[in-house]
Amino acid sequence: MSNPDETHKKNAQTVVVLGASDRPDRYSNKAVRMLMRFGHRIIPVHPRLDAIEDIPVVHALDAIRNHVDTLTLYLGPNRSATLADAIVALKPDRVILNPGTESPELEARLESSGIAMIKACTLVMLQSCQF
Repeated sequence: MSNPDETHKKNAQTVVVLGASDRPDRYSNKAVRMLMRFGHRIIPVHPRLDAIEDIPVVHALDAIRNHVDTLTLYLGPNRSATLADAIVALKPDRVILNPGTESPELEARLESSGIAMIKACTLVMLQSCQF
């Protein structure tokens, strides 16, 4: 039987963690660490931090030049609604709306832009090989 970590590494994605935190108790930080363990290329986004888990932080979505496979969201609906234009402009292949991040406004924008979206927990998806 294959190791789930090795299976993920073969299918590594570029993943933006929007709302990343340097606090180990935060789910966004746990996601950064688990994404790293599974071999994904991570782009944490936070307006004031310079590094998270030794990974350079991007301060704004418009600074990202790479193709993004997945954007995983860790911001509440009030904050994400103001970033809807930047998220759509980034054109990720999909957006994961983690619990508590659901936003009717953002969801409508993603749908009208043809960007796939899933309401799920990144941590659970990784652990259950559904990422």
